[in-house]
Amino acid sequence: MESPKKLLIINPLEDIEIIKAIASEPRMQMLALLRKQPLNINEISTALNLPQSTVATHIEKLEEAGLLKIEAQKAKKGSQKVCAPAYDNFLIKFPENESGEQSSISVEMPIGLFTDFHVRAPCGLCSAAHIIGFLDMSDSFFNPDRMAAQLLWLSSGYVEYKFPNNSFYESRKIAKLEFCAEISSQTPGSNPNSLSDITLTINNVEVGTWTSPAVAGSEPGKYTPRWWNQQGAQYGLLKSWTVTDDGSFVGEEKISGVSLPDLHLPEHHSIKVKMGVKDDARNQGGFTLFGKNFGNYPQDLILKIYFTEQATRPST
Repeated sequence: MESPKKLLIINPLEDIEIIKAIASEPRMQMLALLRKQPLNINEISTALNLPQSTVATHIEKLEEAGLLKIEAQKAKKGSQKVCAPAYDNFLIKFPENESGEQSSISVEMPIGLFTDFHVRAPCGLCSAAHIIGFLDMSDSFFNPDRMAAQLLWLSSGYVEYKFPNNSFYESRKIAKLEFCAEISSQTPGSNPNSLSDITLTINNVEVGTWTSPAVAGSEPGKYTPRWWNQQGAQYGLLKSWTVTDDGSFVGEEKISGVSLPDLHLPEHHSIKVKMGVKDDARNQGGFTLFGKNFGNYPQDLILKIYFTEQATRPST
C-alpha cells in the first residue's frame, strides 16, 4: 500500500467529528505509528501495548472520520485489515473572516533580502543612510548590510527573491498571482533616455519581458533621502506583473502566454521571483529597484495571491 502524500485542512467550525476523532492520545499515537508504515491491528496492538479490542475500536473511529485507509489482505487464516493514514499532515484553520473567505494574501519583501544574484557593473546598493560596500563591485551584494538596502541597481544580470507560498495550505483555487515593484531602467548617472528590457521569472519559468521606458530623474523622488543626488536614480515606475489562467501581463499589456498552471504553485512551499536584464537583451539601459525609503512609493517588493471563492480540499 503506497503511503499517501496529502494534507487535510480542518475547519474546526464544521469538521467536528474529525476534531473528536483526533482528540484522543491513543488514536494520535496510532496515526503517528502508521506514518512510518502500514500495519494490521495485531501489529498496532503489539507496538503500543494495547488490547486488540481497544485498538479495533480506535481504528473504527479513525476510519469513520476519514483519517485512515483500510485494505483487506490475505492472512494465514482468512484476511486481515491493514491500516494506513489517509493524510500525511493536518492543519486546523479557522475561516479568515466573517464570510469565511479571504480574497487575497500579500507579502512585502525588502529589496535587500535577495537569495541569489548575478550582477554586472555599474552596480551597487544603498541603505537610507549610506552606500553599502563599494560602488561597481559585485562583491558588495554579499555584504551583510545588504539586508538594509533601499536602492539596488545593475547594468545586466538579476536578483532573485524567495517568497513564502501562502497558498500552499489554502483550500481555494488561485485566481491570480501579482508582483509589484518600483522600477527604473536607468542606473545612477546613466543616460536619462535609456530603455531597458526587464525580464521576470517565477519558479524558474520565464514569465516575459517588459521594456521599461526612460524615467525622468532630475527631480528628487518623494521618499529619496536628500543626501542622494545621483541623476537617473531618483524614482521609478510602480509596475504590477500578473499571471492568470489567461496569461501574463504588465498592467493591461499581455507579455506572454505563461499561465498559472505553468508555475506549479501547489508543488512548492516557496515562490521564487527573479528579475533583471538578460545579457542578450536588445535594450540594456540597466535596472534599478526602489525600496520604501527611496523613490516615489513607500513600499518594498509585494507578492500578492488572489483566490476564487470556490473551496476545494487539496489532495497534495
